Amino acid sequence: MGLGQNVPEPNPPKLSPSTPTPHSMIAEAVAVAFWVMLPAYIPNNAAVVAGGGAPIDGGRTRKGRRLLGDGKTWRGTLVGTLAGALVALALNFLRLPAVDLSGFALPLFPPAVVVSLPLGAMLGDITASFLKRRTGRERGAAFPVIDQLDFVAGSVLLSLVVAPTWVLQTFTPRVVIVVLLLTPLLHVGTNAGAYLLGLKDEPY
Repeated sequence: MGLGQNVPEPNPPKLSPSTPTPHSMIAEAVAVAFWVMLPAYIPNNAAVVAGGGAPIDGGRTRKGRRLLGDGKTWRGTLVGTLAGALVALALNFLRLPAVDLSGFALPLFPPAVVVSLPLGAMLGDITASFLKRRTGRERGAAFPVIDQLDFVAGSVLLSLVVAPTWVLQTFTPRVVIVVLLLTPLLHVGTNAGAYLLGLKDEPY
């Protein structure tokens, strides 16, 4: 090749369709986070709609304060857990078409997790109510951070007990970050909606 002759520049490497990009990885993390947490997001809302009945604490008190309060009932806990479990089963049924449509690696819920996610969410909410009473907060009083993430902690911790491998494989650092950011926004939005519909006495 003679002097002065232009040397063609090498073409930049092309990404194959299967090569993940930062945007696609973020989108997948958001999709997976919403997918795996939906069975834990539903129970508290279902419990609000189906609430009433006998309180779990039976009216018992400790140092002059109710253990939990009238807001935590056996019926609400049962209905909430069943509603979340049904959502998990429905997602299992829809998983293959959802994966084909989105291209994301959406996980399957093992039988134990079908129950542990919604039940753990309810137990986390019950624990938060216990802590509220112990810190002098009345029913419906705001408890920042705890209010928004109690059911997340409960659902993940109980699932970690019954299906540790599934939890560690599913809740990657990226998914955990999305859950921690997404959950408070959804919590505020759904509570505000329930308040406007007259299902809750406070918008938080």
